[in-house]
Amino acid sequence: METTSGGKRAFTISGSILGKTRSLGTEKISNKEKAQLITELRRKFNVKLVVALKAVHMSSSSYHDALHRKYQSGSSTLVDEIKSIRLENPDYGYRTVTLALKNKGIIVNHKAVLRIMRENNLLCQAFNRRTKKYNSYKGTVGTVTHNRLNRRFKTNRPFQKIVTDVTEVRWGNQTINERAYFTAYMDLYNGEILEWNIGRRPTVDFVTRPLKRLVARCSSLPYRMTIHSDQGFQYQNFRYVNILRQARVFQSMSRKATCLDNAVAESIFHILKVGTVHNYQYQNYEELESAITNYVDYYNKHRIKTKLAGMSPVKYREHTSQLVA
Repeated sequence: METTSGGKRAFTISGSILGKTRSLGTEKISNKEKAQLITELRRKFNVKLVVALKAVHMSSSSYHDALHRKYQSGSSTLVDEIKSIRLENPDYGYRTVTLALKNKGIIVNHKAVLRIMRENNLLCQAFNRRTKKYNSYKGTVGTVTHNRLNRRFKTNRPFQKIVTDVTEVRWGNQTINERAYFTAYMDLYNGEILEWNIGRRPTVDFVTRPLKRLVARCSSLPYRMTIHSDQGFQYQNFRYVNILRQARVFQSMSRKATCLDNAVAESIFHILKVGTVHNYQYQNYEELESAITNYVDYYNKHRIKTKLAGMSPVKYREHTSQLVA
């Protein structure tokens, strides 16, 4: 069955390439043009390289040699590709751009990408910007639990280790009257933002609403989930604690004034701000809310990561679940 499917796809690709060559006015095209067509059609049909090569009677060494010649360091074609990636992904650093190029079949050293981005003023400067950190700690006002996570941020099971926090985002002139709050529950398995909320007041209800959605979503897990937070007043509150207890979820808390105990949540929030408030100016709360909503969707479904083998969080989870099945 796989051979038949591969043969059909090869036939379809071969037909598409034949149509392209006819539009160019010649049946005989160079290896450079073949390599470009293969790269374009692989994106369209999502097939393995070996199938595409077979369809156009091209060897693997010829394909990679043609790509290397086309995208050699400093070429205008490579610069245009990098500009295109940065335009679509304003929060990409040079390493992520290198990975995005690799996903397109363009193998370039990350140092060459860094040099090109510097020369063309394409480096993302928003990561250097710092904003005032929101602090929800008000002393011991409820239940404080020990640090069960203990900076063990890796797991090979989805929904097993979740981190959460609250951060502040602003619009307009960045005054205290122009601020909102964002909270999220993030999976350490793939960095995915599972549930989140945005609002103007960081109340207990503000953090428990997405929590209720999360525990309902994970009610049939064959293992117990752990949710880690700081010692903010929301996470000490009896309503928050009771939701975890009733769902048989382990609660974990950072040590007081130790933000590194929740470093992954801090990192994801920083990425989110780079993709929104650090790069763009919003005139009102509605614009900010819409931008955050769109960015969370982009982050989960499209933003690739080196740690996830060049895949987005959702793509990685779906890919690994298929391997297990």
